[in-house]
Amino acid sequence: MADIAVLLKQVPDTNAKIVVNGGRVDEGAVNKWSMSPYDEYALEAALSLGGSITAITCGPDRAKKMLTDAAAVGASELMHIVVDDLTTLDSSQMASILAAAVEKTGASVVFCGKQAADTNAGSTGPGVAERLGAGCVTMVSELSGDSSEFLALRPSASGMERVSISAPCVIAFDKMGTELRRPNVKGIMMAKKKAVETLSVGDLGVDVGSSSVTLDNQSPPAEKPAGQKFEGADSVSTVVAKLRDEAKVI
Repeated sequence: MADIAVLLKQVPDTNAKIVVNGGRVDEGAVNKWSMSPYDEYALEAALSLGGSITAITCGPDRAKKMLTDAAAVGASELMHIVVDDLTTLDSSQMASILAAAVEKTGASVVFCGKQAADTNAGSTGPGVAERLGAGCVTMVSELSGDSSEFLALRPSASGMERVSISAPCVIAFDKMGTELRRPNVKGIMMAKKKAVETLSVGDLGVDVGSSSVTLDNQSPPAEKPAGQKFEGADSVSTVVAKLRDEAKVI
């Protein structure tokens, strides 16, 4: 079995409250961080294939917990590229860092989520593949084969299609029908003893240069107006008018 590198990102939990201060998301106010949901499916796909799996993340010190969670369900090796503030990097810089990390592991197959839950950019898989000179298939919802050649199911303009791809390759996953495994007590205890290889961007020999993106401002979405309640048959015409003229759903 060929080695597989799985790229993971820690993002605010879907139930976490996001606070904006001074035109920026206040990460210090986020009360819960989790593995990006599509990355969970990438990790599950790698675990299903077996073999050596290296979980890689780039982020601040808190991201180590996510790597430990990956080890608790079966990741063999853990690699943490320390970047205290990910907002200082654009997608091109991030792809360069992650590609260098993959090269360090020697893996010829890379799995990741189709997009991160915080930025929804969808650039990581294709960006890493370009730098590695590898093939890339995105939005994969089903995968079969072994570690050298895969058959991936993805959407197309005419429906769904199966694409054959062989190593070296990068596969970016959508939600899959496979149930995600959860750690048991033994896995959690073993994961606590698992060493995390901690590296800086400089340790990878990557010169990322300066970001080509400038973030001017972040703001929360507008608050939804208060709901309206109508009772009785006499209000039917009013409700219909509002659905037609205001909500424009009929």
